[in-house]
Amino acid sequence: MTDASVPLPALESEAEFKDFIALLKPRVMVLVVFTAFVGLMAAPAQLHPFLALVAILCIATGGGAAGALNMWWDADIDKIMKRTQKRPIPSGKVTPDEAKIIGFALSGFSIVMLGLATNFYAAALLAFTIFFYIAIYTVWLKRATPQNIVIGGAAGAFPPMIGWAAVTGTVSFESVLMFALVFMWTPPHFWALALFTRTDYDNAEVPMLTVTHGRKSTRQHIVVYTVLLAVLGGATMLSSLNGPIYIVSAVLLNTRFMFGAVKIWRRNEEDSEWDNFLVERQFFRFSLFYLFALFSAILADSILSRVGVWGWV
Repeated sequence: MTDASVPLPALESEAEFKDFIALLKPRVMVLVVFTAFVGLMAAPAQLHPFLALVAILCIATGGGAAGALNMWWDADIDKIMKRTQKRPIPSGKVTPDEAKIIGFALSGFSIVMLGLATNFYAAALLAFTIFFYIAIYTVWLKRATPQNIVIGGAAGAFPPMIGWAAVTGTVSFESVLMFALVFMWTPPHFWALALFTRTDYDNAEVPMLTVTHGRKSTRQHIVVYTVLLAVLGGATMLSSLNGPIYIVSAVLLNTRFMFGAVKIWRRNEEDSEWDNFLVERQFFRFSLFYLFALFSAILADSILSRVGVWGWV
């Protein structure tokens, strides 16, 4: 158990508008919203531009609501971890009750509005995503198992499916593939972060793989999941998401990602801590670029196919 005796810095809110925005984890949500947008644009039909904008805003709001509820529940460990001590609640700028109210209110608003603007299938997926991130990952898995980020990573993989469903009202093979790409990308991405922030997880007693199985095992897991991600990226070439830009991008990105994973795997505890930090942080940063670039390729091919440039796609 974490040390619940450590008080939060403030009992009353001292929040400014920017603190409430920070509560929604905007930096994390950028990539989530982008993958949702790609799912919406890659769908075989089109929404009216205004409805498409509303759908994306609803998904962004739902994602931000989940972030606020995550901060509310994790306030006790956020105040222990150096990486999260400046978040609105542990810094005393927003109270836990304010975060909880904002999270639940925005969750309900985003789900209802998405259902009214598009269809209730997409709204149900958004509702399940918020529930999964909070109840399954944050409340249960995060503090219970080193597989927390593997299973819990599904929450961050649903947005492209929600975007696709907002247009089509269905789940398809292609939307599942986009889900799978994000799902398989999430473990190596977060394990790289855990490698160079292990002390934080140790102090907060969060059973991240680096804590329960050690750095060597974590590096091995990163390589395995990176290989699986590359295989999945190749399989995506056989779907309607395939296109010239995606093929070239997938080959180059997966080759570079594999190179980084192997470079991490070859590290050991005899190497200097600083050198390991640089390699692990470099891989983590590239992983962010990787997902953005891969989904940008899907988006570009979808747009070019729609306007008739890729007539054979």
